[in-house]
Amino acid sequence: MYKLTSQLIVYENIDEDSILNRLSGICRRFDEKSETNEKLVEEILHEIHRLLDLSTVYGFDHNLWHNYLAYLLATTETPFTLVSEKTGAQAGTVNVFARHDLVIFKKLFDYDFGPMEEALGIDCFDTIEHFQAIEKKAQIFNKSVSEKVQELSRNFEQAGTPDELYTVVTDFYAKYGVGMFGLNKAFRVSDEADGPLLLPITNTSEVTLDDIVGYEAQKAQLIANTEAFTAGRRANNVLLYGDAGTGKSTSIKAILNAYYGRGLRMIEIYKHQFEQLPRIVNLVKNRNYRFIIYMDDLSFEESELEYKYLKAVIEGGIEPKPENVLIYATSNRRHLVRETWKDKTDDDNGDIHRNDTVQEKLSLSARFGLQIGFFRPTPQEYLTIINTLVKKYPDIRMSEEELRIKANAWEMRHGGFSGRTAQQFIDYLAGTQFGGGAMDRDEI
Repeated sequence: MYKLTSQLIVYENIDEDSILNRLSGICRRFDEKSETNEKLVEEILHEIHRLLDLSTVYGFDHNLWHNYLAYLLATTETPFTLVSEKTGAQAGTVNVFARHDLVIFKKLFDYDFGPMEEALGIDCFDTIEHFQAIEKKAQIFNKSVSEKVQELSRNFEQAGTPDELYTVVTDFYAKYGVGMFGLNKAFRVSDEADGPLLLPITNTSEVTLDDIVGYEAQKAQLIANTEAFTAGRRANNVLLYGDAGTGKSTSIKAILNAYYGRGLRMIEIYKHQFEQLPRIVNLVKNRNYRFIIYMDDLSFEESELEYKYLKAVIEGGIEPKPENVLIYATSNRRHLVRETWKDKTDDDNGDIHRNDTVQEKLSLSARFGLQIGFFRPTPQEYLTIINTLVKKYPDIRMSEEELRIKANAWEMRHGGFSGRTAQQFIDYLAGTQFGGGAMDRDEI
């Protein structure tokens, strides 16, 4: 195996600590007889453990060795794979080296661990090549990555000639992309100084815009802006503002699910991480995706200056903000930076240029070209949300009048009229034995 991996050219930058390179080193030491069998077995089992961990995270099954090699092909970013992501297969001398490497990967797919297993008295490689995973819920692994990688694995298994291998891989890059941006929907910003800047979020909500009852005009505005953005047309940064529990954050999550297939990706960032915004923009600006930088519950107190980082990124400096990046934010405050009565009066508060200070605060929200208001529903709209949500739970059996009475009683004790309050009420009914109607007012 080490003779194969040492010949890689295009994919040479696979991590030295990868399972592939670690196993390659073990095979070399086995051939050289430079370590005891006991030590080799110990190291092999450690790599098998790492492979099982990876397979659990991504829901791999059947031939885990093939799945792993396909995972490397899908996630290794090189100039060749990044160009293929943008344009698919292209003519050029680099393709000679790419075909050379893919033939090596095919030999790795077909690598026979049998002689080493027999000499060491183990059968772990045979086991992982005929693996039956325990059935598990999709939410405990990244289903999207699993399906894509296993699709690549199957197609690579069936390909024979260098041209067929090349077509399988470049078609995959053109369709799905490469690396973490190609395989994942959403990312969060890491607080680890020595780690990667962005980390995949492997379990995302499957909410859709249809799950949000009402707010049709607001959803239409958000859809139109995102449609333009994913189509490569001009679009605006978006601020969703208004009352708590009205579906602002849910709408943005639903937009991600609706447009992920068109190349939309989302990066969630918190206020204390805003100084990383220039690095994030620089990381994603040349990728073949559309990125929404998502800021939930955004607001600033007078003493907080992080909003200056945000203003700079929205407007751009000497280098303009990339056309593949937008900011979608939610806030209970339309103007984002807290204003005080001192801002509204002419009282001397020590600020000689008071109007300039006020304008600086207002200028942040003004940088969001599209501002969409989400406000509390009326009592009748609240009941409409309740009646719509309850249809998803046939086990909840009560009359419309009884449902109305109990929904109103719940609202008075749980934060007022909102979509969130309605969903919490329905969740309560669905999750208790009282769904059939035997529920006292006191229990609400």
